[in-house]
Amino acid sequence: MAGTTAARGRIDKRQAILDVAFTVFARRGYDKACVQEIADAAGVAKPTVYNHLNDKQTLFEHAALAAADAVAAQTLAIVDELREPGEDLAVALTDVASRLLEICASDRARALRALTYAQLAAFPDLVDTVLTRTSGAVAEALADRLARLALAGRLRVTDPSEAADQLLALLTGPLEARSRLGTRAVEAGELDSIAAAAIRTFLAAYGSR
Repeated sequence: MAGTTAARGRIDKRQAILDVAFTVFARRGYDKACVQEIADAAGVAKPTVYNHLNDKQTLFEHAALAAADAVAAQTLAIVDELREPGEDLAVALTDVASRLLEICASDRARALRALTYAQLAAFPDLVDTVLTRTSGAVAEALADRLARLALAGRLRVTDPSEAADQLLALLTGPLEARSRLGTRAVEAGELDSIAAAAIRTFLAAYGSR
């Protein structure tokens, strides 16, 4: 029992370090952030950080991936609600779309995109991994939900993956434009407007009629 508690405590401390590290990297950028600053912010000694994450590069990569997994968990939970969308599919899809946009427009998601793209040259594989864990995961889950809705006769979808990609493009394209590539916050009303327009266009193409 003691061993389990100790292991749990180590995992929690590692996660706490990663959370703080992501915040520091997001605020200062990879080059200007230092491990001592992260250790101080996390309330641990610098060697403790190195005990959990070997060096600054590893710390950055794992902090970014932990943030990606947190964003992905939120979006997947929202998409999963389409298992039981209720009688009004348009309302359900619009609600899901609006909430997905809230996650995409959140400070953490915006910081994650900015950090990974800024370090593309130094960490060429990181962007691919982050995209796979975030947008790739939500696209796959959304395709599964759309396929089930098509089988139930509620959508006219022959290629669920393509339909999912198109729906996400209808959401993220306007969001990127209105947020100026993530450099400004987008108000909730704007997000709702983007979501409603996206679902109207999507259902015009794929609605069961």
